[in-house]
Amino acid sequence: MNRISQLFNIKYPIIQGGMIWNSGYKLAAAVSNAGGLGLIGAGSMYPEVLREHIQKCKQATDKPFGVNVPMLYPNIDEIMNIIVEEGVKVVFTSAGNPKTWTSWLKEKGITVVHVVSSSKFAVKAQEAGVDAVVAEGFEAGGHNGREETTTLTLIPMVKQHLQIPLIAAGGIATGKAMHAAMVLGADGVQMGTRFAMTTESSSHQHFKDACVNAQEGDTYLTLKELAPVRLIRNKFFNEVQEAYGKCATTDDLKALLGRARAKRGMFEGDLENGELEIGQIVGLINEIKPVDDVMQEIIADFHQSRKVDLSF
Repeated sequence: MNRISQLFNIKYPIIQGGMIWNSGYKLAAAVSNAGGLGLIGAGSMYPEVLREHIQKCKQATDKPFGVNVPMLYPNIDEIMNIIVEEGVKVVFTSAGNPKTWTSWLKEKGITVVHVVSSSKFAVKAQEAGVDAVVAEGFEAGGHNGREETTTLTLIPMVKQHLQIPLIAAGGIATGKAMHAAMVLGADGVQMGTRFAMTTESSSHQHFKDACVNAQEGDTYLTLKELAPVRLIRNKFFNEVQEAYGKCATTDDLKALLGRARAKRGMFEGDLENGELEIGQIVGLINEIKPVDDVMQEIIADFHQSRKVDLSF
Protein backbone atom coordinates (compact mmCIF):
# COMPACT_ATOMS: atom_id res chain seq x y z
CA MET A 1 0.00 0.00 0.00
CA ASN A 2 1.21 3.52 -0.72
CA ARG A 3 2.92 4.98 2.36
CA ILE A 4 1.02 8.27 2.29
CA SER A 5 -2.36 6.61 1.72
CA GLN A 6 -1.59 4.31 4.63
CA LEU A 7 -0.33 7.08 6.92
CA PHE A 8 -3.51 9.15 6.55
CA ASN A 9 -5.95 6.31 5.76
CA ILE A 10 -6.97 7.93 2.46
CA LYS A 11 -7.68 6.50 -1.00
CA TYR A 12 -5.25 8.61 -3.03
CA PRO A 13 -1.85 10.03 -1.95
CA ILE A 14 -2.99 13.55 -2.74
CA ILE A 15 -2.97 16.34 -0.14
CA GLN A 16 -4.66 19.69 -0.62
CA GLY A 17 -2.37 22.49 0.52
CA GLY A 18 -3.58 24.47 3.54
CA MET A 19 -3.54 27.85 1.78
CA ILE A 20 -4.49 31.08 3.52
CA TRP A 21 -7.82 32.57 2.38
CA ASN A 22 -8.50 29.56 0.14
CA SER A 23 -8.68 26.57 2.46
CA GLY A 24 -11.85 26.70 4.51
CA TYR A 25 -13.84 23.69 5.63
CA LYS A 26 -15.76 23.42 2.33
CA LEU A 27 -12.56 22.81 0.35
CA ALA A 28 -11.00 20.51 2.95
CA ALA A 29 -14.15 18.40 3.25
CA ALA A 30 -14.58 18.18 -0.53
CA VAL A 31 -11.02 16.94 -1.03
CA SER A 32 -11.34 14.40 1.77
CA ASN A 33 -14.68 13.18 0.42
CA ALA A 34 -13.06 12.76 -3.01
CA GLY A 35 -10.35 10.46 -1.62
CA GLY A 36 -7.52 12.85 -0.77
CA LEU A 37 -6.53 14.61 2.43
CA GLY A 38 -8.12 18.02 2.87
CA LEU A 39 -6.42 20.64 5.04
CA ILE A 40 -7.97 23.66 6.72
CA GLY A 41 -5.60 26.63 6.46
CA ALA A 42 -5.25 28.06 9.98
CA GLY A 43 -2.91 30.82 8.82
CA SER A 44 -5.77 33.16 7.90
CA MET A 45 -8.10 32.31 10.79
CA TYR A 46 -8.60 33.68 14.28
CA PRO A 47 -8.69 30.84 16.83
CA GLU A 48 -12.47 30.72 17.19
CA VAL A 49 -12.91 30.89 13.42
CA LEU A 50 -10.64 27.88 13.12
CA ARG A 51 -12.71 26.03 15.72
CA GLU A 52 -15.86 26.76 13.72
CA HIS A 53 -14.27 25.48 10.50
CA ILE A 54 -13.07 22.29 12.20
CA GLN A 55 -16.53 21.62 13.59
CA LYS A 56 -18.18 22.25 10.22
CA CYS A 57 -15.62 20.04 8.47
CA LYS A 58 -16.43 17.18 10.84
CA GLN A 59 -20.08 17.58 9.87
CA ALA A 60 -19.28 17.71 6.15
CA THR A 61 -17.07 14.62 5.96
CA ASP A 62 -16.49 11.38 7.83
CA LYS A 63 -13.10 11.03 6.13
CA PRO A 64 -9.72 12.11 7.56
CA PHE A 65 -8.77 15.77 7.30
CA GLY A 66 -6.16 17.98 8.91
CA VAL A 67 -5.12 21.52 9.77
CA ASN A 68 -2.15 23.43 8.37
CA VAL A 69 -0.51 25.65 11.01
CA PRO A 70 2.20 28.24 10.24
CA MET A 71 4.15 28.24 13.50
CA LEU A 72 4.78 31.97 13.36
CA TYR A 73 1.07 32.38 14.14
CA PRO A 74 0.72 34.86 17.07
CA ASN A 75 -1.93 32.71 18.84
CA ILE A 76 -0.11 29.44 18.30
CA ASP A 77 -0.76 28.04 21.81
CA GLU A 78 -4.48 28.65 21.52
CA ILE A 79 -4.56 27.22 17.99
CA MET A 80 -2.83 24.00 19.02
CA ASN A 81 -5.12 23.55 22.01
CA ILE A 82 -8.20 24.01 19.81
CA ILE A 83 -6.87 21.36 17.41
CA VAL A 84 -6.51 18.90 20.30
CA GLU A 85 -9.86 19.82 21.85
CA GLU A 86 -11.65 19.29 18.54
CA GLY A 87 -10.04 15.92 17.95
CA VAL A 88 -8.13 16.73 14.76
CA LYS A 89 -5.83 13.82 13.96
CA VAL A 90 -3.50 15.39 11.35
CA VAL A 91 -1.45 18.60 11.59
CA PHE A 92 0.83 20.05 8.94
CA THR A 93 3.28 22.60 10.37
CA SER A 94 5.34 25.18 8.49
CA ALA A 95 7.34 28.40 8.92
CA GLY A 96 9.12 27.42 12.09
CA ASN A 97 11.15 24.85 14.00
CA PRO A 98 9.42 21.43 13.97
CA LYS A 99 10.95 20.61 17.36
CA THR A 100 8.71 23.19 18.98
CA TRP A 101 5.41 21.31 18.66
CA THR A 102 6.03 17.85 17.17
CA SER A 103 6.52 15.90 20.39
CA TRP A 104 3.59 17.64 22.09
CA LEU A 105 1.27 16.90 19.18
CA LYS A 106 2.39 13.29 18.83
CA GLU A 107 1.81 12.71 22.55
CA LYS A 108 -1.82 13.65 21.81
CA GLY A 109 -2.01 10.98 19.11
CA ILE A 110 -1.74 13.43 16.21
CA THR A 111 0.07 12.66 12.96
CA VAL A 112 2.54 15.48 12.25
CA VAL A 113 3.93 16.58 8.89
CA HIS A 114 6.34 19.48 8.37
CA VAL A 115 6.82 21.57 5.23
CA VAL A 116 10.41 22.28 4.15
CA SER A 117 12.24 23.82 1.20
CA SER A 118 15.63 22.11 1.52
CA SER A 119 17.31 18.82 2.38
CA LYS A 120 18.86 20.42 5.47
CA PHE A 121 15.49 21.25 6.98
CA ALA A 122 14.00 17.93 5.86
CA VAL A 123 16.62 16.14 7.94
CA LYS A 124 15.94 18.41 10.92
CA ALA A 125 12.22 17.66 10.61
CA GLN A 126 12.91 13.92 10.51
CA GLU A 127 15.14 14.23 13.58
CA ALA A 128 12.34 16.14 15.33
CA GLY A 129 10.14 13.07 14.94
CA VAL A 130 7.62 14.13 12.29
CA ASP A 131 5.72 11.37 10.49
CA ALA A 132 6.32 12.75 6.99
CA VAL A 133 7.84 15.73 5.22
CA VAL A 134 6.49 17.99 2.47
CA ALA A 135 9.35 19.18 0.25
CA GLU A 136 8.12 22.26 -1.62
CA GLY A 137 9.89 23.69 -4.65
CA PHE A 138 9.91 27.42 -5.28
CA GLU A 139 7.39 27.09 -8.14
CA ALA A 140 4.79 27.05 -5.39
CA GLY A 141 2.48 29.96 -4.68
CA GLY A 142 2.36 31.98 -1.49
CA HIS A 143 5.33 32.04 0.85
CA ASN A 144 8.41 30.17 -0.30
CA GLY A 145 11.75 29.04 1.04
CA ARG A 146 14.76 31.24 0.41
CA GLU A 147 16.72 28.53 -1.40
CA GLU A 148 14.79 28.87 -4.68
CA THR A 149 15.28 25.17 -5.42
CA THR A 150 12.88 23.76 -8.01
CA THR A 151 10.72 20.74 -7.26
CA LEU A 152 12.41 18.67 -9.97
CA THR A 153 15.73 19.20 -8.21
CA LEU A 154 14.52 19.20 -4.62
CA ILE A 155 12.64 15.89 -4.47
CA PRO A 156 15.51 13.51 -5.33
CA MET A 157 17.88 15.53 -3.13
CA VAL A 158 15.58 15.27 -0.13
CA LYS A 159 14.71 11.63 -0.83
CA GLN A 160 18.28 10.46 -0.37
CA HIS A 161 18.27 11.71 3.23
CA LEU A 162 14.87 10.46 4.43
CA GLN A 163 13.52 7.24 5.86
CA ILE A 164 10.05 8.70 6.52
CA PRO A 165 7.48 9.32 3.75
CA LEU A 166 8.08 12.24 1.40
CA ILE A 167 5.37 14.45 -0.12
CA ALA A 168 6.26 16.58 -3.15
CA ALA A 169 4.83 20.08 -3.61
CA GLY A 170 5.34 23.03 -5.93
CA GLY A 171 4.18 23.15 -9.54
CA ILE A 172 2.09 19.97 -9.32
CA ALA A 173 -1.44 20.21 -10.72
CA THR A 174 -1.91 17.17 -12.96
CA GLY A 175 -1.69 13.40 -12.79
CA LYS A 176 1.37 13.50 -15.04
CA ALA A 177 3.15 15.81 -12.61
CA MET A 178 2.10 13.57 -9.75
CA HIS A 179 3.55 10.56 -11.56
CA ALA A 180 6.79 12.45 -12.27
CA ALA A 181 7.16 13.44 -8.61
CA MET A 182 6.67 9.85 -7.50
CA VAL A 183 9.20 8.60 -10.06
CA LEU A 184 11.67 11.05 -8.50
CA GLY A 185 11.07 9.52 -5.07
CA ALA A 186 7.98 11.13 -3.58
CA ASP A 187 5.39 8.92 -1.89
CA GLY A 188 2.61 11.42 -2.59
CA VAL A 189 1.93 15.01 -3.61
CA GLN A 190 0.52 18.19 -2.18
CA MET A 191 -1.38 20.49 -4.54
CA GLY A 192 -2.23 24.07 -3.66
CA THR A 193 -2.87 26.09 -6.81
CA ARG A 194 -4.93 23.33 -8.43
CA PHE A 195 -7.33 23.22 -5.47
CA ALA A 196 -7.38 27.01 -5.04
CA MET A 197 -8.99 27.06 -8.48
CA THR A 198 -12.05 25.02 -7.50
CA THR A 199 -15.65 25.84 -6.75
CA GLU A 200 -15.20 24.99 -3.07
CA SER A 201 -12.17 27.20 -2.49
CA SER A 202 -13.01 30.08 -0.13
CA SER A 203 -11.12 32.73 -2.13
CA HIS A 204 -13.01 35.52 -3.92
CA GLN A 205 -14.34 34.88 -7.43
CA HIS A 206 -12.41 37.91 -8.70
CA PHE A 207 -9.19 36.27 -7.53
CA LYS A 208 -10.14 32.97 -9.16
CA ASP A 209 -10.94 34.76 -12.42
CA ALA A 210 -7.58 36.56 -12.36
CA CYS A 211 -5.83 33.24 -11.87
CA VAL A 212 -7.72 31.55 -14.69
CA ASN A 213 -6.63 34.40 -16.98
CA ALA A 214 -3.00 34.25 -15.85
CA GLN A 215 -0.48 33.01 -18.38
CA GLU A 216 2.95 31.42 -18.24
CA GLY A 217 5.37 33.86 -16.63
CA ASP A 218 2.72 35.98 -14.90
CA THR A 219 3.83 35.06 -11.35
CA TYR A 220 6.90 36.47 -9.65
CA LEU A 221 8.80 35.81 -6.44
CA THR A 222 9.33 38.99 -4.44
CA LEU A 223 9.70 40.52 -0.95
CA LYS A 224 12.60 38.19 -0.19
CA GLU A 225 13.86 40.54 2.53
CA LEU A 226 10.66 39.88 4.52
CA ALA A 227 9.36 36.45 3.53
CA PRO A 228 9.63 35.37 -0.12
CA VAL A 229 6.19 35.27 -1.72
CA ARG A 230 5.01 34.36 -5.23
CA LEU A 231 2.45 36.80 -6.65
CA ILE A 232 0.59 37.65 -9.81
CA ARG A 233 1.74 41.00 -11.14
CA ASN A 234 -0.70 43.84 -10.32
CA LYS A 235 -0.64 47.44 -9.01
CA PHE A 236 0.66 46.36 -5.61
CA PHE A 237 3.41 44.24 -7.17
CA ASN A 238 4.46 47.16 -9.37
CA GLU A 239 4.65 49.38 -6.28
CA VAL A 240 6.97 46.86 -4.68
CA GLN A 241 9.20 46.85 -7.76
CA GLU A 242 9.27 50.66 -7.77
CA ALA A 243 10.30 50.59 -4.11
CA TYR A 244 13.17 48.26 -4.94
CA GLY A 245 14.21 50.69 -7.67
CA LYS A 246 14.48 53.38 -5.00
CA CYS A 247 16.60 51.12 -2.78
CA ALA A 248 13.83 50.52 -0.25
CA THR A 249 14.86 49.35 3.20
CA THR A 250 13.24 46.43 5.01
CA ASP A 251 11.20 48.93 7.02
CA ASP A 252 10.07 50.61 3.80
CA LEU A 253 8.89 47.25 2.45
CA LYS A 254 7.07 46.44 5.68
CA ALA A 255 5.28 49.78 5.54
CA LEU A 256 4.30 49.20 1.90
CA LEU A 257 3.04 45.70 2.68
CA GLY A 258 0.98 46.93 5.62
CA ARG A 259 -1.64 44.68 7.16
CA ALA A 260 -4.09 42.20 5.64
CA ARG A 261 -2.71 42.64 2.12
CA ALA A 262 -3.25 38.97 1.27
CA LYS A 263 -6.80 39.04 2.64
CA ARG A 264 -7.53 42.10 0.53
CA GLY A 265 -6.41 40.35 -2.63
CA MET A 266 -7.47 36.74 -2.28
CA PHE A 267 -10.47 36.89 0.05
CA GLU A 268 -11.93 40.33 -0.70
CA GLY A 269 -11.09 40.32 -4.42
CA ASP A 270 -9.11 43.60 -4.64
CA LEU A 271 -7.08 42.78 -7.74
CA GLU A 272 -5.17 46.06 -7.71
CA ASN A 273 -4.08 46.59 -4.11
CA GLY A 274 -4.07 43.07 -2.71
CA GLU A 275 -1.52 40.27 -2.71
CA LEU A 276 -2.51 37.68 -5.31
CA GLU A 277 -0.61 34.60 -4.14
CA ILE A 278 -0.56 31.67 -6.56
CA GLY A 279 1.89 29.15 -8.04
CA GLN A 280 3.62 29.12 -11.42
CA ILE A 281 1.45 26.23 -12.59
CA VAL A 282 -1.58 28.57 -12.65
CA GLY A 283 -0.84 29.20 -16.34
CA LEU A 284 -1.97 25.63 -17.01
CA ILE A 285 -5.34 26.00 -15.27
CA ASN A 286 -8.05 27.52 -17.44
CA GLU A 287 -11.28 26.63 -15.65
CA ILE A 288 -12.83 26.60 -12.18
CA LYS A 289 -14.27 23.15 -11.45
CA PRO A 290 -15.70 21.25 -8.48
CA VAL A 291 -13.15 19.33 -6.43
CA ASP A 292 -14.64 15.96 -7.34
CA ASP A 293 -14.13 16.65 -11.06
CA VAL A 294 -10.57 17.80 -10.46
CA MET A 295 -9.71 14.70 -8.45
CA GLN A 296 -11.14 12.37 -11.08
CA GLU A 297 -9.14 14.14 -13.80
CA ILE A 298 -5.91 13.93 -11.78
CA ILE A 299 -6.30 10.21 -11.11
CA ALA A 300 -7.22 9.41 -14.73
CA ASP A 301 -4.27 11.48 -15.96
CA PHE A 302 -1.95 9.72 -13.48
CA HIS A 303 -2.90 6.27 -14.69
CA GLN A 304 -2.71 7.33 -18.32
CA SER A 305 0.78 8.76 -17.85
CA ARG A 306 2.02 5.41 -16.54
CA LYS A 307 1.17 3.85 -19.91
CA VAL A 308 3.39 6.19 -21.92
CA ASP A 309 5.96 4.33 -24.02
CA LEU A 310 9.34 5.84 -23.16
CA SER A 311 11.45 3.38 -25.19
CA PHE A 312 14.04 4.78 -27.60
